[in-house]
Amino acid sequence: MNRLDKLAKPYLNTNVELLISLLYITSIMHFSPAIPILRIFSVEKAKEFYLDFLGFTLEWEHRFEEGTPLYAQIKRGDLVVHLSEHHGDATPGSTIFVPVDDIETLHRELIDKHYNYARPGIDKMDWCKQVQVADPFGNRLRFCEFLKN
Repeated sequence: MNRLDKLAKPYLNTNVELLISLLYITSIMHFSPAIPILRIFSVEKAKEFYLDFLGFTLEWEHRFEEGTPLYAQIKRGDLVVHLSEHHGDATPGSTIFVPVDDIETLHRELIDKHYNYARPGIDKMDWCKQVQVADPFGNRLRFCEFLKN
């Protein structure tokens, strides 16, 4: 064994062990998509906006007891959002960026609902076509269809 082999051998073993550890960790650890939490102040207004206008479905609601703040999960397609009346859960005025496949169909659907508080247009950017809507609490949802190269 030459001098270079003697110097390299400890590092080789360490790197192989590190690589095996990383492969093991990444094979058992999985990150799920993030679920944004949006602050709401009125259950009725939230349901009118998210369920009736945007077409989400209500998956579940939770209150610790009658008269306490609502925490709910809504879903449309693969997008899951949590709505919370709890102080400190989220900051009003937040934005969610939502990639979509067909912005024209979404836009048409929203316009056809004749929602009194929003008539969004389609904004054309260099990288996407975007429809942005604001909920009654100042939160924004940006639906974006990325442009093909």
